[in-house]
Amino acid sequence: MDWFAAVDIYCERTSALFWAEPVNALSNLSFIVAALWGAASARARGVTSPVVWVLIVMAGLIGVGSFLFHTFANAWSELADTVPIWSFVAVFVLVAMRVIGGMAPRRVAAIGTLVVTGAVLTIWLLATGEGAVTAPSPDPLNGSGQYGPALLALVIFAVLTARRKHAAAPWIIAATAVFLVSLVLRTLDRDLCAAFPLGTHFLWHVFNGLMVGILLHMLIRTGRFSAPVRV
Repeated sequence: MDWFAAVDIYCERTSALFWAEPVNALSNLSFIVAALWGAASARARGVTSPVVWVLIVMAGLIGVGSFLFHTFANAWSELADTVPIWSFVAVFVLVAMRVIGGMAPRRVAAIGTLVVTGAVLTIWLLATGEGAVTAPSPDPLNGSGQYGPALLALVIFAVLTARRKHAAAPWIIAATAVFLVSLVLRTLDRDLCAAFPLGTHFLWHVFNGLMVGILLHMLIRTGRFSAPVRV
């Protein structure tokens, strides 16, 4: 694989220059804002759990990785974009199962093996070009299908917490709705180039930053970080 091969898949990019996608690149500040928002909330509430702070840092790294992709726009920066996203998803799912669902550590570990395996497999497929957004064959979803598992995880959490009347339910439902909107905007980007040359991918960043911020606040405000250990 040529790690320096150019990637041009968004409306805004019309050349191979570093700053050819200024709006797509700068809109990644939404993830930095989400991380800072989460950090401020965690400090205000005295939340010192390492997993929360790991997720806060990972949220910021999503913005850094995506910025690299929308400036360098090549194969290695695409991987730099993908790894932080799926790492955040994997860690968040595991943390939510424990501190929101109260799941026993043994079960979290078992399911975690599947989650991490799925995340690694997804990253590997994207890195090798199998099913990646840069694949030459037409894709009606414009590469958004790769985020199906993340949407499914949110829907499952939303349903389970709502049925249990958990305090996290409104937050997860809101995050799911925001993510669904962002997926639609990401999918439409390529098809709207002629009518809207800027594209809609930058809104994918903005709404995803909002979603990440909501999820961080959900954990900070409703997570049971001192829940009794069950085996």
